[in-house]
Parts: sequence; structure tokens; C-alpha cells
Amino acid sequence: QVQLAESGGGLVQAGGSLRLSCLASGRTFSSYAMAWFRQAPGKEREFVAHITWSGWNTYYADSVKGRFTISRDNARNTVSLQMNSLKSEDTGVYYCAADRARSGSIETTAYDYWGQGTQVTVSS
Repeated sequence: QVQLAESGGGLVQAGGSLRLSCLASGRTFSSYAMAWFRQAPGKEREFVAHITWSGWNTYYADSVKGRFTISRDNARNTVSLQMNSLKSEDTGVYYCAADRARSGSIETTAYDYWGQGTQVTVSS
């Protein structure tokens, strides 16, 4: 069992930056692939980025490539999302997710555990 808790959301102007963090409970964090998803009002939850259990491989949605960076620290049970050059369309609730399959996926159904989410609002 893994419990996930996101933090770091807030209100930022377009062009600004935010860093989200996700703290995981449990001893097996390092065996999970981790991901960030987001959900804007009235829209479906969408993939943002994922990172393999080792941290060696990452994958990004085209909409955030070059602006967002996902990373993890297995010693601290944390995964982070550095978000730069934020745009109004990045607004939404950002969720951290864990995948026991270790490789990661862009599909929400691949993930076994989810956090409660943290709100990111980008003003234009």
C-alpha cells in the first residue's frame, strides 16, 4: 500500500514557475514508476509526465515538453515536477500517481495509487 500527498500548488502569473512535490509513504516507493496527471475544470484527467522506478527514463506530454521536468529521490520517497514558463492552459488540479508495473504509462488506468491533488492556477 502506498499513500501519496502532493504539495506546492498555488497561483502564479503566466511565464512563472512552480515546483510540485509528492511524498509517498511505504517502503516500496523505489519499486514504483511515478507520474503526474492534471485535470482542468470540465475536462478529463490528462497525462503530464512519468518517470521509471530507477529515474533513468522519463516521458512527457507534448504540451509540457521542454517546460516541465519530472524527477525523483528514492531516498526521500519523493517525486517532483518543476514547471517553468507556465501558461494559462496549465491550470488545473495536479495529481501524483504510482504504478506497480515500474515502467510508467500515459494511461490513468495503469496507475494503482493516487494522491488527492494540488491546485495550480496560472493567471494570464
